[in-house]
Amino acid sequence: MTTALNDLLLHPGIWRGDGYTAALPEVTDCDHAALAPVLPGGGWPKAAVTEVLVNRAGCGELKLLLPVLARLTQAGQQVVLIAPPHIPYAPAWQAAGVDLRRLTWVAAESDADAQWATEQALRETGCGAVVAWFRQSLSDRCARRLQLAAEQGGGHGFVMRQGAAEQAASPFTLRLGVESVAGGVAVRVLKRRGAPHDRPVFLPHTAPTRQPVPVTAHHAVARAPLSASAARSAASRPYAYVG
Repeated sequence: MTTALNDLLLHPGIWRGDGYTAALPEVTDCDHAALAPVLPGGGWPKAAVTEVLVNRAGCGELKLLLPVLARLTQAGQQVVLIAPPHIPYAPAWQAAGVDLRRLTWVAAESDADAQWATEQALRETGCGAVVAWFRQSLSDRCARRLQLAAEQGGGHGFVMRQGAAEQAASPFTLRLGVESVAGGVAVRVLKRRGAPHDRPVFLPHTAPTRQPVPVTAHHAVARAPLSASAARSAASRPYAYVG
């Protein structure tokens, strides 16, 4: 291989199918010792959207993300939850180390509202992570808009979807499948930069050991209205959730 070609292949915008890209993405530690070796860079990529496909909502997918969300909020960064299928249980999030003062919950009334809110949140440079749930499939155009928004904001994007979309094409460079198994969750790498990884990664149901944050924390709730223009003028209101 010539020197010029070798230098070209080191460009961060180029990746090879026979192994990890030479220029690994900037990441935040995922805090899962078993999962880190199969993620490019060993963690969750920054300025990018990771797609997580589940066989059913609440199968343990948040187990993947709570450590990084705790890390980000404790560092003073905002985390936004958009259209979660269940009301976030604040005591459990706090027990996992999440600073509720840095947590915002957006209750979108439709997937269109959720897509709009996700794109706006991803563009915010002060937002450490956006976790969005979608009931319907995302169009290629919408997915690319979310990726571009994440690149602009520089934070972490996580799109949670039902597993029926597993075989569908996606512009997201990291896609994971999660399903509940005895004693924990099984994580499959559906897509990543570089060589495929076919063996599932098992994460047991063990509570993370973290220093709890102050109990005086509050988190915010925002309900996305039907029109985007109204959403731009709406303000989040503080809300203490106790169970």
